[in-house]
Amino acid sequence: MTAQIVVNTQNLHKRVMSPEGELTLLQGVDLSIAAGETVAIVGASGSGKSTLLGLLAGLDEPTEGRVSIGGQDLFALDEDGRARLRGEKVGFVFQAFQLLPNLTALENVMLPLELAGRHDARQVAEGVLQRVELTERASHYPKQLSGGEQQRVAIARAFAPHPQVLFADEPTGNLDHRTGERIIDLLFQLNAEQGTTLVLVTHDLHLAARCQRQLELDEGQLQAESS
Repeated sequence: MTAQIVVNTQNLHKRVMSPEGELTLLQGVDLSIAAGETVAIVGASGSGKSTLLGLLAGLDEPTEGRVSIGGQDLFALDEDGRARLRGEKVGFVFQAFQLLPNLTALENVMLPLELAGRHDARQVAEGVLQRVELTERASHYPKQLSGGEQQRVAIARAFAPHPQVLFADEPTGNLDHRTGERIIDLLFQLNAEQGTTLVLVTHDLHLAARCQRQLELDEGQLQAESS
C-alpha cells in the first residue's frame, strides 16, 4: 500500500527584493513527506531552512510553486482559510518557545483546544501536561519556568490537538545539551505515540540523525537526501 502523502511541494520558489536587488531564497524545491514520517531539514545558516518551513506551514507565500497539507493546496485558500487549516492539522514548536506570558502553563496548552471549540480542553491539557511531567507546574507562568520546562509546555501545546503534522524550528536551540537531549527524547516519544508527521529544522546533526530522512538545503536548493 502506498503511504499517504501529507506534505507536498511542487517547484517551490521564494524570491525577495533587497537593496542589492532580487534575492533567491528557495529555488525549485520538490518534496513529498508521508504520514508518520520524521524528516529533518538541515543546512548552513542562510540556506533557506526556515524559509522552507514557513512556506510549508503557510505562514509565508511562495513566489512560485505549490504547497499542500493533507491534500489541500495551501495557497488556494485565503489567509483565514490557511489559519483554519493550521488549527485543524498543524502543530508548532519554536526555538524561542512562543508561550503567551500572561497565561499559565495549563492555559497555554488549553489555548489551541479552546480555539478549536473543544469542550474538554482543560481535561486534555491536564493529561498532556502530566505526560510531559509538568503537572506540578501547571499554574505557573512562563517567566516562572526554566527554559526546558517552557519547551516542554510548548511541546504539550503542540501535541494536545493531535495534529496531522508538527513543524519544529530549532527546538533545542535555546537549551543546554542535557536539557536538549531530554526535549529530543520527549519530542520523538510523543511523535511515535500519536503517529504525527514530524518536520524539523535544525543545525544539530545528532538530532537530524534521529529522523528517518534528512533533507539538505544549500543556497535555496535541495541538494541531497539520506536515510
